Parts: sequence; C-alpha cells; structure tokens
Amino acid sequence: MSTPLRRPLRVCHLAYTFHESDNRVMRYVRTLAARGDQVDVIALRPAGSGRRADEGTIRVYQIQRRSTTERAAWMYLLKLLWFWLKSMSILSWLQVRRRYDVVHVHNVPDFLVFAAWLPKVMGARLILDIHDMMPELYAGKFAQGRPSKTFGMLAALERLSCRFADHVIASNDLWVETLNRRSAAADKCTVFINHPDLTLFRPRQRARPDGAPFVFLYPGSLNHHQGVDLAVRAFAAARSQMPSAELHIYGRGPALPLLHDLVKELHLGEAVRIKDFLPSVQIAEVMSAADVGVVPKRADGFGNEAFSTKILEFMACGVPVIVARTRIDAHYFTDALVNFFEPGDVESLAGVMRQVYAHAAEQVGRIEAAREFAGHQSWQARRADYERLVDALASFNRTAALHAS
Repeated sequence: MSTPLRRPLRVCHLAYTFHESDNRVMRYVRTLAARGDQVDVIALRPAGSGRRADEGTIRVYQIQRRSTTERAAWMYLLKLLWFWLKSMSILSWLQVRRRYDVVHVHNVPDFLVFAAWLPKVMGARLILDIHDMMPELYAGKFAQGRPSKTFGMLAALERLSCRFADHVIASNDLWVETLNRRSAAADKCTVFINHPDLTLFRPRQRARPDGAPFVFLYPGSLNHHQGVDLAVRAFAAARSQMPSAELHIYGRGPALPLLHDLVKELHLGEAVRIKDFLPSVQIAEVMSAADVGVVPKRADGFGNEAFSTKILEFMACGVPVIVARTRIDAHYFTDALVNFFEPGDVESLAGVMRQVYAHAAEQVGRIEAAREFAGHQSWQARRADYERLVDALASFNRTAALHAS
C-alpha cells in the first residue's frame, strides 16, 4: 500500500500591508508554501512595483498603492475602504477560480474580514489575525480619547468582525485578554506574537574596519507611539560622551518630517542617518551589523500594549537592545535580557545609551541569554502550531489521504 498523501490546501492571505517587508504575513505564507500548499497573497503595491510580485509558487496580487504618511483620520479611512472594496472584488474572483479552503485576513482594519464573504459562503474558513487593536490604534494614531464615540464604534466593529471569523489570532497575551473581555471567547482565540524567523534573523560575521562608527539602530514604522523622536533627543543628549556613535533609523511613517526637522534643530548632521525601509532579508542584515538596537516606544495608550517584534529580532541577531519599560515589554522581558529605560524619559534613555556604549563588553551575558530566549520564541518553535490550526480549520489534518492503492 502506498504512503497516504495530503491534498495541498488552497489558502489566501489578505493584508493591507507591503508584503515584502511584513515579516508576520510572509512567515505564515512561506510556511504553507514550503509544505506544498497553494498560497495566494493580496496586498499593497510598493512604488515602482507591478501588480504581480510572485515569489516561487506564491502568487502575490498587489492591488493598491499607499503612502504611509497619513495624518488625517478621514484620509486613512478612505484608503482602507478603497482597499476593502478592491480586495473584495479580486478575492471573490479568485475564490471562484481557486475554491479556497482557508482565507487568512490580517487587520488593520478589522472589517477587512468582510471582504471574504463569498469564500465564507462557499465553505472557506476564515481567520482574522489581529496585528493591532483597532480602537486603541486609532486613539493613539489620531489622538482620540478612549471615551470617544469613534472608539466605541471601532470596538463594536471589532466584535462583529470576530463573530464573522471562524478563528481569531491575537498578536500578544495582553491583547487576547482584551479580546476575550470585549469581542471573542477564549476558545476561539490563539496567540501568535510576532515570532522571529531564525533563518533570517541570526548572528552574522561582522567586518568592522578601523574608524567604523558605533551604531545605534531603530528599524520600523515611524509613528508617534514608536517614540523615535525620543531616541533622537536622547542621542543628542548623550552624544558628547559617545564620540564614535551614530544613530541609524530605517522606516516610513507620518513622523518622518518631524524627525528630519528634529535632526536639523539639534544640529546632529551626519550623526543621525534616516533611511527608507528595506525588505525583510535586507533589514535583517542591517540589524545583525548594528552594535545596539533601540526600541523607544511611548507608554501612553497603544504603545504601552503593542508588542514590538524588533526586540526579539535583535535578540536573535545577537545584538543587545535598549527597550522602554512599557507594560507589554515588562510582561515578556526581564533586565537579564534587555536594557530597560523609563518610557518617555529622554534622560533615562540617554543614560542607558551612555552605559551600553561605554561598557559594551558587559553585554555579553545578556546577549547570550537573549539569544536563547529568542530561540524559544522563534517561528521555528511555533510553526507547527500554525500548521495544525490551518489544518483543523480546513477540516482535515496533515496526514489525510489523497489516495491509497
């Protein structure tokens, strides 16, 4: 008798994101493709890129351009609604052709899951992956208070979206508690933090010529809650005691003009270098070449509970990291793993920068402990859990037979 074979699943990932730089989305996608599943991706289109950006057997449909510098809520909402309408159209067309088993929808926005109404009607199972809590994100991005009507409307929309989905993924343990109280039962939810892929984020041989700068690095989105302006101010305050140091910033977002102005205001010149975001493979190389990672989030509202994958990625690269002691980061990390500073406190951050710069050799033990911790929290350690979830939703497991003689 022949060995039982599994019919490849047909899966679509839908995300309002640039797929090539979104590690979370592409980890899921590549995991399923690697085991032989047929995977499509519907996402945003970067400048200079075409409508298709296939990767091996993975079919990628890039359906809309986007600027990441929105400052007005109405403009942000219009872009989300336009993407929702376009994605609904292309997903429905693909559903008729592909007959998906599972559609994995990534927020924001939560209501993007309703673009998959036809796949659901035709029998596909839906995953809603909540990367960011939409009510809290809106409050943080557009300075709205929690008691606002908008916050309440977004919370209600979150509940409806979770009910429409067959399963909900939350991106950290604090947020799954909020979801359980507000929108989805515990048995309908699974937590997958933004686990680092150790094939990308790993230590690399460093070729450091004489006179090379000591690099503090921030890679990521440039929003107010990320606190990158605090890192610039702290670097300026500590600079006189760190003569060979530079601060490198890679990213896009609405805070970009402010950061450029701040660098000029503080007369930092070439000591602070602000560069465009890079795809995952390239940014992993940049991160592993840095001397210190900096994750300077504010602890007000959204930033206090948003998990930053950059911390684990720096750990996996063998790079010490300076981290704001937010509620979420104090939940996952200890002083034995990261260099904490008090969130929002420029002098506290400047002091930790000085300390790490002057005593880099003292970071060796922390680096080793952090690498071990990152290994336990890696995608390699959780990949099988995601495969089992998708298989269970598709109503057959990985060993279901395609045929037997």
